[in-house]
Amino acid sequence: MSKNRLSLLLMVLIFVCCKSSPAKEADNTDTLDWKLSIQSYTFHLFSVVESLDKTAELGVKYIEIYPGQRMGAEFGDARFGYQLSEEDQIKLKDLAATKGVKIVSSGVWTAKRDEWENVFLFAKNMEQEFISAEPAKEDWDLVEELANRYQIKVAVHNHPSESSYWSPEILLESIRDRSDLIGASADVGHYKRMGLDPLECIKKQEGRLISFHFKDIAPVGMEGKLEDVVWGTGILRVDEMLKELKRQQFNGYFTIEYEANWENNLPEIATSIKYFDLVVSNF
Repeated sequence: MSKNRLSLLLMVLIFVCCKSSPAKEADNTDTLDWKLSIQSYTFHLFSVVESLDKTAELGVKYIEIYPGQRMGAEFGDARFGYQLSEEDQIKLKDLAATKGVKIVSSGVWTAKRDEWENVFLFAKNMEQEFISAEPAKEDWDLVEELANRYQIKVAVHNHPSESSYWSPEILLESIRDRSDLIGASADVGHYKRMGLDPLECIKKQEGRLISFHFKDIAPVGMEGKLEDVVWGTGILRVDEMLKELKRQQFNGYFTIEYEANWENNLPEIATSIKYFDLVVSNF
């Protein structure tokens, strides 16, 4: 059976199972304060305005926008970031609100030392709860001071590179005695790509998890790479990760970053959300 036919079959099975379960809001787990968000890189072929439309179409109420994404529509040639004019910042917040979406975070920021205050000021003006970032290790004192001053959380991302915070140990060593506003934006797919067990990585970071770049990935050998797939159809044991996070009483965001089928990945994302709701409803 071809990959496409197998994926379609799995999607249909998940959809049928979810249809038999009580319907839930995309960001509501009743007893858990868990929220689904979209990382706009999922829609990087499209503009920020189009990403907001797609997020609303999915029924997701939160979004994390990556720096440099073209704004689109009435914003002309502007790109998302702290260089946006105050007028465009207000316009963007208002536009998102009309679509029922809140820009809760931005990133991943890899700013230079003299840029960090601009990043935090932008996040504050945009009423963001946190930023997803990878600060240079020598910038931590500055980043911590700015986080405390602006009361913006810093969720540290792990790219699959040995020069990044690719393992929990590296991150925890950097932030061990720092503000509670600093923690992890854990990309569970990237842990696996670096040969780590995502479930164990989550356990090690208990109490420091702010958000996730959440996903499931195909096994090695499927087209020769660890490609994103519908949640529950890959190798990341999504259900076990969610159960562990319930045990931890995690209180934060599951940011959906679906890095496959770039032209039209809404069906896979919608099915992933249904799987998420199904697992959580059975806790």
